[in-house]
Amino acid sequence: MNMNKIEDGLKDILSLNGALGASLVDWGSGMVLGMDTNGNFPIELASAGNSEVVKAKMTTMKSLELEGNIKDIMISLSDQLHIIHILEDNPELFLYVALDSSKSNLALARHKLSTVAKEK
Repeated sequence: MNMNKIEDGLKDILSLNGALGASLVDWGSGMVLGMDTNGNFPIELASAGNSEVVKAKMTTMKSLELEGNIKDIMISLSDQLHIIHILEDNPELFLYVALDSSKSNLALARHKLSTVAKEK
């Protein structure tokens, strides 16, 4: 895994309007492989917490015997959007971004995560 590509990808994600923080995370261990913020957003804590979200969804899918893979998990708060994008070529990892919902565009953010995931 090329750290320069990860850093460049995270900076690209942070160029989104309203981006608060972004990371690349191994959801099995909760280890943050790369992170960056546009301020003082607690990205490491948020990334670890979202690892638990992914684990819970994976467990639920297994219990329900659902086929297929998770593409995105989106969490909409009153003033923020959180997007977890599972990497298609390495489903043990996810890209994560937290956005100020008053300044961001959900469709554009999802597209950016997908593009960065393919480039990494």
